[in-house]
Amino acid sequence: MNKVILMGRVTKDIDVKYTAGDNPTATARYTLAVKRRFSREGEQDTDFINCVAFGKQAEFAGKYFKQGTKLLVCGRIQTRSYTNRNNVKVYVTEVVIEEQDFAESKAVNQQNNTSGGVSSEYNANQGRHNPQALEQSLAGGFTDVGDNDIPFL
Repeated sequence: MNKVILMGRVTKDIDVKYTAGDNPTATARYTLAVKRRFSREGEQDTDFINCVAFGKQAEFAGKYFKQGTKLLVCGRIQTRSYTNRNNVKVYVTEVVIEEQDFAESKAVNQQNNTSGGVSSEYNANQGRHNPQALEQSLAGGFTDVGDNDIPFL
């Protein structure tokens, strides 16, 4: 089984390219900055994972994902090699995207992008001093409908 699930932030704006020929296919390549769960010496390490999406997934990525956007992606690891112009064999490992989606609400994403930095975690201090910000972050931008409004409960 070859299945990868990642959550991270896009490192730069995505450029979509199309293949040549009668039936051009969109291709989007991007890098996700993924924090490691555990760290050494108190500092959390980050891995930069190369991803590639094709077709409608690539067009969606190019249209909606910007630098700093937090994503949840599923795919498979693919390895390939090629010989570059200097006649050196280059090996590439990347995640071929099968599914991709936003990992936080649009409001939280915009707040992170305008705050001058890309924070991958909710700022606990902000929630302590601003209960509305905490509530919005926990709700993910959704509206609470309450138990009485759900017909199947």
